[in-house]
Amino acid sequence: MADRVTVIGWDGSPLPGAATAALSAATLVAGAAHHLALPEVPPHAERIRLGSVDLAARRIAGHRGSAVVLADGDPGFFGVVRTLRAREHGLEVEVVPAVSSVATAFARAGMPWDDAQVVVAHPRTLRRAVNVCRAHHKVAVLTSPGAGPAELALLLDGVHRTFVICEELGTARERVTVLTSDKAADHAWRDPNVVIVIGGGPETTAAGAWIAGRPPAYPQGIRGWALPAEAYRAAGAERMQESGEGEFPGLRAAQLARLGPRTGDLVWDIGSGSGALAVEAARFGAAVLAVDDDPAACARTEAAARAFGVPVQVVRGRAPHVLERLPEPDVVRIGGGGVPVARAVIDRRPERIVTHASNRDEAEALGAALTGNGYTVECSLLQSVDLDTEVWTERERSVVFLLSAGRSDLAP
Repeated sequence: MADRVTVIGWDGSPLPGAATAALSAATLVAGAAHHLALPEVPPHAERIRLGSVDLAARRIAGHRGSAVVLADGDPGFFGVVRTLRAREHGLEVEVVPAVSSVATAFARAGMPWDDAQVVVAHPRTLRRAVNVCRAHHKVAVLTSPGAGPAELALLLDGVHRTFVICEELGTARERVTVLTSDKAADHAWRDPNVVIVIGGGPETTAAGAWIAGRPPAYPQGIRGWALPAEAYRAAGAERMQESGEGEFPGLRAAQLARLGPRTGDLVWDIGSGSGALAVEAARFGAAVLAVDDDPAACARTEAAARAFGVPVQVVRGRAPHVLERLPEPDVVRIGGGGVPVARAVIDRRPERIVTHASNRDEAEALGAALTGNGYTVECSLLQSVDLDTEVWTERERSVVFLLSAGRSDLAP
């Protein structure tokens, strides 16, 4: 094993004394081509072109002498330090950090970034990175070949965002470009780059800020989940109303529990009605498409989203036909449309589907449509009784069948 392993971050500025001292003593140096060309790299040292970090780590583990790994930006922030310290390599490292490429990108843009989400986009994670861009106002995307600005823009089709694209930061070829997302796919971009994606809701204000990233969506004085209509009206959604057995808070809480919306997910809320479930799924950090054919329901959903400061994309149209042009969902709530919509949703293979029925015959029909095709269905009868606590008499009673379908090829 190497006697000493030092990881040095490089942001284009002159290397600090600790970095130059480590390099001068190095007998092995790993890095990208532009790192290995630095004058501080000793000519006698063995050089490794850093492609696979795992391969380099194995070479370093078998090296006798002092090893240095050079990396762009801060190597401890989505960088090589995690891989080198992994159990299978067992390397103890010293780190000389530099300014991260994310911090540099926001500095070039002249913007604060304590309210930003930071994601890494690879071809296999690109869709989840795009969902974060749908769901949050400010996102920094660390790109990779095949998952760059053009690919982000193509998957954001129909969603307006502003891109700040920072190419080859810290080098003589550095370039910063600001344009709208619909124009990004028309250009060829150089790697590596960072894309700052702006839009999708109000910017976080400095007053009272205490946590990085987007804070939880709690309007002043409102706490909790599966809120009643009164809480939405108090937050400013004056036209908010509950209508029918599919809108009472107890059912919404059960639906959200089974859907489990999270950051990186895309949720379809088909038949959004009051907009309450769409808004609460967005409060969990998921991207949400709320679908309804009723213009009044679409207006209520938009008002509720504004009241809670969360981005919800409202799509007016009748399911199942409108679903054909929507991006791939992770989880789906079906609030209306019956068996034809359930079958259309299954064709898109989401991880979870939840829906409800007002009677047993309807529940059996929906269950039969959802069963099979790789899905396992559970059904529960939910009863909610609202009591007047002044006289302890029943005020309202709701009874509904809740159906939940999960793909059987995925872990529970």
